Amino acid sequence: MEMANYYCKHCGQRFSSVNGLTAQTCPRHPDGNHRGRHELYEGDEKSQYTCKYCGQRFSSISGLTAQTCPRHPNGNHKGRHSPAL
Repeated sequence: MEMANYYCKHCGQRFSSVNGLTAQTCPRHPDGNHRGRHELYEGDEKSQYTCKYCGQRFSSISGLTAQTCPRHPNGNHKGRHSPAL
């Protein structure tokens, strides 16, 4: 039986359970570095992830969320890319 992977929507870190994911703080949380817990990315695993704000594509959630987005709702480069479902 294959184990499911669970990813944080803010940093892309992979966990083997939702419990493990939500038990730790996230280094890329929107409120600041480790000021909030990891949050579950509810989409499927994909070969490419698209930013819901600008449409740019990345091969991983962690790659996508590592960079700021030019079309973020908070302003030009004032927030990170966010994965579309």
